[in-house]
Amino acid sequence: MKKFNFRKVLDGLTAASPVGSSSGGSGSGAGGSVHPGGTAGAAGTPREEIQETLTSDYFQICKTVRHGFPYLPTALAFDPVQKILAIGTRTGAIRILGRPGVDCYCQHESGAAVLQLQFLINEGALVSACADDALHLWNLRQKRPAILHSLKFNRERITYCHLPFQSKWLYVGTERGNTHIVNIESFILSGYVIMWNKAIELSTKTHPGPVVHLSDSPRDEGKLLIGYENGTIVFWDLRSKRADLRAYYDEAIHSVAWHHEGKQFMCSHSDGSLTLWNLKSPNRPFQTTIPHGKVQRDGKKPESCKPILKVEYKTCKNSEPFVIFSGGLSYDKPCRRPSLTIMHGKAITVLEMDHPIVDFLTLCETPYPNEFQEPYAVVVLLEKDLIVVDLTQSNFPIFENPYPIDIHESPVTCTEYFADCPPDLIPVLYSVGAKHKKQGYSNKEWPISGGAWNLGAQTYPEIIITGHADGSVKFWDASAITLQMLYKLKTSKVFEKQKVGEGKATAEIVEEDPFAVQMMYWCPESRIFCVAGVSAYVIVYRFSKHEVNTEIASLEVRLQCEVEDIITPEPETNPPFPDASSQPPSLKSLSGSTNTVACEGTMKDSIPCLSVKARPVRMPPGYQADLVIQLVWVDGEPPQQITSLAVNSAYGLVAFGNCNGLAVVDFMQKTVLLSMGTLDLYGSSDPYQRQPRSPRKSRQFAAGLTELSDSPVSLELERCKSPTSDHVNGHCTSPTSQSCSSGKRLSSADVSRANRRGPGRPPFRKAQSAACMEISLPVTTEENRENSFSRSRSSSVSSIDRDSKEAITALYFMESFARKNDSAVSSCLWVGTGLGMVIILSLNLPASDDLRQSEPVMVSPSGTVLTLKGAVLTFACLDCMGTLIHQPYEVWRDPHSADDGDKTRKRKLVMHSPSSSQDMGDHQFAVICSEKQAKVFSLPSQTCLYVHNITETSFLLRADVVTLCNSVCLACFCANGHIMTLSLPSLRPLLDINYLPVTDMRIARTFCFTNEGQALYLSSPTEIQRLTYSQEMCDNLQDMLGDLFTPVETPEAQNRGFLKGLFGGSGQAFDREELFGEATAGKASRSLAQHIPGSGGIEGVRGAAGGVIGDLTRARIALDERGQKLGELDERTASMMASAEAFSKHAHEVMLKYKDKKWYQF
Repeated sequence: MKKFNFRKVLDGLTAASPVGSSSGGSGSGAGGSVHPGGTAGAAGTPREEIQETLTSDYFQICKTVRHGFPYLPTALAFDPVQKILAIGTRTGAIRILGRPGVDCYCQHESGAAVLQLQFLINEGALVSACADDALHLWNLRQKRPAILHSLKFNRERITYCHLPFQSKWLYVGTERGNTHIVNIESFILSGYVIMWNKAIELSTKTHPGPVVHLSDSPRDEGKLLIGYENGTIVFWDLRSKRADLRAYYDEAIHSVAWHHEGKQFMCSHSDGSLTLWNLKSPNRPFQTTIPHGKVQRDGKKPESCKPILKVEYKTCKNSEPFVIFSGGLSYDKPCRRPSLTIMHGKAITVLEMDHPIVDFLTLCETPYPNEFQEPYAVVVLLEKDLIVVDLTQSNFPIFENPYPIDIHESPVTCTEYFADCPPDLIPVLYSVGAKHKKQGYSNKEWPISGGAWNLGAQTYPEIIITGHADGSVKFWDASAITLQMLYKLKTSKVFEKQKVGEGKATAEIVEEDPFAVQMMYWCPESRIFCVAGVSAYVIVYRFSKHEVNTEIASLEVRLQCEVEDIITPEPETNPPFPDASSQPPSLKSLSGSTNTVACEGTMKDSIPCLSVKARPVRMPPGYQADLVIQLVWVDGEPPQQITSLAVNSAYGLVAFGNCNGLAVVDFMQKTVLLSMGTLDLYGSSDPYQRQPRSPRKSRQFAAGLTELSDSPVSLELERCKSPTSDHVNGHCTSPTSQSCSSGKRLSSADVSRANRRGPGRPPFRKAQSAACMEISLPVTTEENRENSFSRSRSSSVSSIDRDSKEAITALYFMESFARKNDSAVSSCLWVGTGLGMVIILSLNLPASDDLRQSEPVMVSPSGTVLTLKGAVLTFACLDCMGTLIHQPYEVWRDPHSADDGDKTRKRKLVMHSPSSSQDMGDHQFAVICSEKQAKVFSLPSQTCLYVHNITETSFLLRADVVTLCNSVCLACFCANGHIMTLSLPSLRPLLDINYLPVTDMRIARTFCFTNEGQALYLSSPTEIQRLTYSQEMCDNLQDMLGDLFTPVETPEAQNRGFLKGLFGGSGQAFDREELFGEATAGKASRSLAQHIPGSGGIEGVRGAAGGVIGDLTRARIALDERGQKLGELDERTASMMASAEAFSKHAHEVMLKYKDKKWYQF
């Protein structure tokens, strides 16, 4: 721990200066300097020594868990004894799912797509076959699976794998038509190979194609059924190494399934047909059906259908067998959805799916292939969903899915993460969300119930909120690294539905997803929730446990830059803020009293993008809309999207800004307090001293517009001139502007370029999911770096445009010192801009709670302006002891409770938190972080105590002040992939790791930090990745993760009975070891495949759960290693013996040659 004496810093002494720089590695841009600044003798100078408890030992980064549906799935496998499911994806990932809480993610290093997965049933292992022709053996007996062995094929491409139950020999079919055999224990190829030219008849002139199916006969393990793509089926006798029978069909084969007795098998074909074959008469199928084909009248073969991609043939003891297949629909219905067909006796049921079917598996009661299968469920893997169908009920209902795989139901556009929130929130949200549960699910237990999971040591409540493209907001319980949906809110319900074909005539600024949620702000203590939508609106929600039927209050706000072509002959003389005596306007005075330009035809003005419902609306318990605030079109220019949002329940205010300016609304009185351009917020405190220009030669004024000022703009900044004020009933409104006008007069070319889009044309085409609404990726040229990450969400304001406006990028309500040398704290709104300016606005609230509903709230400039480099991202305040001061809030009360008859019931406000520091001392520390640097100011002296230049070559995407281990730090995520933490208030670098390259804007848009060392981001369009930067949580992670493998007895095989054993086929034991082992089959060619030892050996076992299994695994690996060493020793001994024998023989020959010679004959 290091002590920092701020008195010495302020006195200009050089004692106790922080660490000089952070080591970010080459190209990280993180090697910024930290230096104390400021002058001595300021008022409110801190005299205490703040002891910082956080050191770099408290931090470490690791991924914790991944939630959601596996992105781009390709393969499916199920262990019927362990009851766990594995899903492989196109990106090389594997997700293993068991009971709720058992959810594991692992990734192949190569990133190659997973072609097929095979469990070693009840062995705690999994084989994956990938598109790079590698086989991998995964050890599932540890909480984080690891690869034990890999086998990379060099000359042949893998197409199909089959591992018989309780066998250690894996059959591998290839594109060339050959079948190889791999020992699962050693992962070495056997010398036994079934070559395609040996399998087919010698008279066949064509290649049979790739192997598409391999399976051993349920009747005799010594017989292998090989299916080739062109329709050839070979029944291979492994002992005699020859084909017992061959069958041919003139349509390509997609899959094969056995009857459990091993006398019949069924094939699915490319013409939508199913063929049933009998081993006794292989010349032709004894039954051919096209289930969905139309029967021709003249008795001809039914017309062909789409291919049946997979079929499963499952028998039941007490009923007809099930034939289940995917595909096979008729071609004459092109719009039909993907379907799974279940044939049970004469009944045919077609289950239509919402997404294409990737794979399906039938879950059966027994793992033995030669017993009645007794299917009870079908797992269907779709491109974007996972469905389990109950086969035990005649209407085939689906099971209610306990996994959070519907995160992407509508694309995620933004996320927020809250750790250690009030404990009563989760049950309250669940109680209002549970009422919306769907009916009609199966009443059986979820069948994928394997693994074990317990709560672990981490018990604080966590909530994740996701905003979506369709306007929905989902609240999730994320406690103890699980995820469960609590409550869903549909924000689009406050608006009228758009009729089809009405889009062009209305004022929509996006053609698709006009309700997309762009920003969210939640106060867990007061339960106030606020969303900003892509169509330039803000909705304030209050939480109630009671249903209510009421009208939705709405306000409209004009927030637009002025038109550059209109020049005023004299500077604006009205003050930019309304004076304190003026009453805030009502809605009517806002939109009705302003004079607007009325051009002929298509010019839109003073109309919002969407229509709020005017009639009373029924609002169920939960979040209920309290107020809708919409930005309106101004003179044919659409409102710009909202870039910052803040709400405070204690003040009753909501503030939001965009690239044009700032609006502050009183949501208690439903009035607009402030609506003005960014430049006007400075008042007389503009650091650039921009004075009004001298009048130019007169120009024609647009009729109806009030006076406008034309202020000069620094050429160095080249930024848009913000609007001036027009007082309407004491209210600030903003005149119009070109969408992206610069500070200088537009030339005719500029005007034509600006108007090329045409009046009323949407400034961009589509609200992209996740990050794309935010900005473009960083540019690398030096001149564009300053504005490379524009905070405007509208694509009409390009981040590469040097003339971008000064957007409002951060807002923060706080009890703080608004002016230099104030003696007491007051209510403030901190405003951060895209050019690194921080403006503090004073909020004059009514003195007593009784007057809050009637007396106006005043917003005025404090005159305080602070500066940073880069767009401002976040604010926080620390008290004189270095403890984080929480924002004031109103304790939640139900707005519609039964005892609410007394309207004078007082609001309970918490103004100062933590409550231990009642007077909060005589000073504060203000923490401000921009995309380039962090600064700590002492208030009220406004002395800059510490500066840390976080990055020079990149910029921050996210910064949050968070609590960790009862202390506080600044967590930052940089566009170059670095995650950094800085101590507070001294800004010492504590962590800097190059962790996550921003390969997708989705990551930039959704990354967020929270308390207790946790963070998350959207790793794919369907998955949330959670991570921790806390050393303590990394250490405890093993206890929190679920066990994939639990010791379970393998069920015993049924007794076959004497007669069945006598007449029912060979059924004798088949010794694969004798047949495929090296002693008999020899070694495979070394050039065919390369064995690669995995990382899942002792290192992987160290992470495994303790106990008998871990010890056994360690012992087994140690024995393997010992066996390998003994084998090597044995080879060396044999080599030495052979060498000694050769030497002995040679010596004997020499001796015989010279035995009878005399010494003089040599």
